[in-house]
Amino acid sequence: MLPSQRALFDMPRDVCYLNAAAWSPLPLASQEAGRVGVGRKGRPWELDAAFANTMHERARKAAAALIGADAADIALVSSVGYGVAIAGKVMKIARGARVLTLKDDHTSPVLEWMSRAEAGGFRVESVAHSGDGDWTSAVLAAIERPGAEPVALASISSVHWSDGGALDMARIGAALRKVGAMLLVDATHDAGVRRIDVKTLDPDILIFPTYKWVLGPYGRAFAYVAKRHQGGIPVEQTAFGRKRVVAEDPVYFTDPSYVDSAKRFDMGERDHFISMEMAAIGMEMMAGWGNDAIVARLSMLTKRLAEGLSGDRTNAGATVMDEKLRAPHVLCLGFPQGMPEDLPKKLAAQKVYAAPRLGRLRISPHVYNDEEDVDRFVAAFKTAAA
Repeated sequence: MLPSQRALFDMPRDVCYLNAAAWSPLPLASQEAGRVGVGRKGRPWELDAAFANTMHERARKAAAALIGADAADIALVSSVGYGVAIAGKVMKIARGARVLTLKDDHTSPVLEWMSRAEAGGFRVESVAHSGDGDWTSAVLAAIERPGAEPVALASISSVHWSDGGALDMARIGAALRKVGAMLLVDATHDAGVRRIDVKTLDPDILIFPTYKWVLGPYGRAFAYVAKRHQGGIPVEQTAFGRKRVVAEDPVYFTDPSYVDSAKRFDMGERDHFISMEMAAIGMEMMAGWGNDAIVARLSMLTKRLAEGLSGDRTNAGATVMDEKLRAPHVLCLGFPQGMPEDLPKKLAAQKVYAAPRLGRLRISPHVYNDEEDVDRFVAAFKTAAA
């Protein structure tokens, strides 16, 4: 099993940080790369002409490796919302159709379609599970519901951000293909942890940022765009999205036709000397450890958490989702009688950190955590909830 990687982070022993699903700490190597990046921007005359493209392609390759993609199918974007905006331009939703989203899913894969529904003549359906946490069955039932409008698109997270429910994307993808519908995946809480292979899953678009699970900075995200959509018009019109619009050439607009890859969808102002390398380092670290090793470690930690918090009268009646339905790296505590007042603040006062989300307490360990963190959380929780 992968050992704890705490030594690679600036994390004092007295800090119990179980909040990777909000934002992860940066590895020491990424922090150093950031400092070097600031220095580069301070002395731009020292930059080689090929430097920016080298950074772009390193990050693009690192992102592609996490999801089994070809680098040419990855666009450099700023956020999941930006990636969904690409989808809004390249995906055609038929009038009278449905777009499926998850109830209380994060805003990014939802609001784009809500804003387009009235003008586009389609309906956004918010899919809820029956209370057992089984998001997969709920989505499959919505796709297959007799008499309902045809499904054009499911725009969904593969792990629900607020309760940690894990969706079986292979089954959902197969059901969508059967009815001729498209799939957009917000893989924010999945990429780098659970195994994703876009060549097998075949989503239309899949997006993830770096500031959570893949140990990177804010403002960097990556969008996989299936080849069938790479003829679309990008959100921004850029020189590097065209075949030859080069400032150094005698003729500026030599060939303004779009490049034949997902690179046409790269965001403007992509030359982030400071953060692009930081993003690449985190993703490369995750790929080096491998999905199986990461999942094994984080499953062990969340299982230990669940066992420590269940069957005890001092746990404030907290409940956890069935292990078969939850992600291996996120454990959310539900409180049928309501979360105890100021619980997250009481935990933080003990230097124990987790996140309140929609009435639940979301606990999200990462590779820098260990069994001591788990046992300390359990003890601190019982004290704070008593």
